[in-house]
Amino acid sequence: MTSIFERALGADFARLHPELQRRFGVSVADGRACVGTGVMDHIWHAGFTRPFLAIGGTRNILVPEQGRQVPFTIENYPYVDSYGRETVSFVRVFDLPGRRRRFDAQMVFDPGKGIVDYLGSHQHLAVDLDFEVDERGRLVIRSSEFRLHEGRLSCRLPGAVTGTAVVRESYDDEAGEFRIGVTVSHHRLGPMFGYWGGFTARYVDVTEHGVPATIKPLREEARL
Repeated sequence: MTSIFERALGADFARLHPELQRRFGVSVADGRACVGTGVMDHIWHAGFTRPFLAIGGTRNILVPEQGRQVPFTIENYPYVDSYGRETVSFVRVFDLPGRRRRFDAQMVFDPGKGIVDYLGSHQHLAVDLDFEVDERGRLVIRSSEFRLHEGRLSCRLPGAVTGTAVVRESYDDEAGEFRIGVTVSHHRLGPMFGYWGGFTARYVDVTEHGVPATIKPLREEARL
């Protein structure tokens, strides 16, 4: 069985840089996880977003603080969630001065939607993602529709209250590390939040070591 990212990209997966193929090739069948460690050169946000980021920070969504040269880890563990869906964790930890922040996401593959990204410790937000490979073998991920799931409430969020996230990930052969840049922008208000930096990766045998409970959400959401 191929990884959820291979399913999303199809034949274009082979155009990724080989190290990106290895990193995004993790799957339950493969039995490996990818753990990255590095430094975010810059974490930033526009001033008007601070109240919204502070609210999101209580559920491990985005990062309310700003900083430079921030130690960073990302854990990508494949597992099957309680609804039987193959899932890959994207748990990011930022060691800011005096404070540790988490930004949690769990990605699942749906045959109709492609990859859906559940954000936060309770999976309140579900986001459709579009994956593509650029001419240099870099991975580009763009968000599209956002949906809110809270109790009985389940609704699509209008574009006026959301942004568009663009993630660009590459591999620097000379430095021997992955490079990542994330920008969230509003179609009228402009750039709102982002970070960029680099990290190295190691691969963990999930069959031997298992999946840490700490990377899983406190609540799983069945609704896409």
